[in-house]
Amino acid sequence: MSLKLVLLLNFTLAIYLTGVIWTVQLVHYPSFAQVAADKFLAFHQQHSTRISWVVMGPMLAELALATWLAWQGRAVGAAVWWALALVLVVWAATFFISVPFHNRLAQGYDYVAIDGLVRTNWIRTLAWTVRSGLLGWLLWKM
Repeated sequence: MSLKLVLLLNFTLAIYLTGVIWTVQLVHYPSFAQVAADKFLAFHQQHSTRISWVVMGPMLAELALATWLAWQGRAVGAAVWWALALVLVVWAATFFISVPFHNRLAQGYDYVAIDGLVRTNWIRTLAWTVRSGLLGWLLWKM
């Protein structure tokens, strides 16, 4: 696969996931606080199941393609390594910050956990946004 195609695929996934995370950050996560406590468990379970279908496949593909780009695009410079580092930041924030908050919320309505989820999700939101911009810039340079 050509370097340009690998870069284009990385950019496409980054733009997709950036759109998803901005929607989650500005619309979906804040709406958690509006769900009645007696309905929250079912709501959160449904959210967790459905969002997994939307993000897990693209996130796995992004991780693989970011690694491939960093290796194949070494000659392009440090930007490809920064792009990979941003994916690793997203994964670390997901599994070490967001997942524990979601585990708390799986037990029931917890405003402190919802607030923590909204506040800390900015890490992923900004990392994906910067990654999209960086990859767009690299694509434009090519």
